[in-house]
Amino acid sequence: MKLKIAALVIGATFGMTGMAHAAGQIVIKFSHVVAPDTPKGKAAEYFKKLAEERTKGKVSVQVYPNSQLYKDKEELEALQLGAVQMLAPSLAKFGPMGVKEFEAFDLPYLFDNYDEVHKVTQGAIGQQLFSKLESKGIKGLAYWDNGFKNFSSNKPIRTPADLKGTKIRIQGSKVLEEEMRTLGALPQVMAFSEVYQALQTGVVDGTELEPSNLYTSKAYEVQKQLTLTGHGYLGYAVVVNKKFWDGLPADVRTTLEGAMKDTTKYELQLAKQDSDKAIAAIKASGKTQVYTPTPAEKAAFKKTLQVVHEKMADRVGKDLLKSVEKETGYVAPK
Repeated sequence: MKLKIAALVIGATFGMTGMAHAAGQIVIKFSHVVAPDTPKGKAAEYFKKLAEERTKGKVSVQVYPNSQLYKDKEELEALQLGAVQMLAPSLAKFGPMGVKEFEAFDLPYLFDNYDEVHKVTQGAIGQQLFSKLESKGIKGLAYWDNGFKNFSSNKPIRTPADLKGTKIRIQGSKVLEEEMRTLGALPQVMAFSEVYQALQTGVVDGTELEPSNLYTSKAYEVQKQLTLTGHGYLGYAVVVNKKFWDGLPADVRTTLEGAMKDTTKYELQLAKQDSDKAIAAIKASGKTQVYTPTPAEKAAFKKTLQVVHEKMADRVGKDLLKSVEKETGYVAPK
């Protein structure tokens, strides 16, 4: 670990200035943990294209997908130290850093659709949350969608009771841990890059993944059942090292902000399309049986998981939760 931290600090000497460069270019290392053909992967490349075109080559964006540089647990530390300049981590990643409010996005069935999500992420609440990152040396630029999570396993999942005793891979989040315990499942925190092998070897029995990541990681090939519970939202925050960002020339920063705004419009449209395509491709593969719950079955999951909202309200912030519920029109199941 000491060697790894030392390497990050050495990288920070280069990265924090934002000006170390071949031919005077400003280099932005944009690291992420998923495949290039996911919504996040495609959007990262789109941002690279716009940023380099609009700055007329002043900026070079180097995209590193598939955990090429850092795994899930390492990437935010690398950003804070300046070893990379830009990331798009899932929103749950900020909870372990002490910004627990972001774990509100992990609450089950808090959002029913993308429109409800965008009322929060693209509005005042989203900006308020970003402001809480600045004391950590992080600047929030945009929120990107991935999709709504579903349960996969090697056995049929029709009711909450079907998950009892099942080892489910989750991201590091106290909210997600509580969600799994409420269902009687056994939460297993691990990096996304380790999921396929863990499923293949039986280290975990199942996942809660959104369609695009389930498909592009090929995790569906080592799962027999997928139930479209849509029980949780997975989104990303595009963030930069604050010192690096503040140190950019004003005209370059303004240009990059415009490129990110246009990239975000592209990504939000892409996420929904890719989720639908991924589900269709998984069905067509014949490797996994895809099941759509009846309204009554989905209502049973919602009712069972409502207790997670109550237990986690203090952790994510009662006032924040009330604001989100008011914005989206959330109604607790009875």
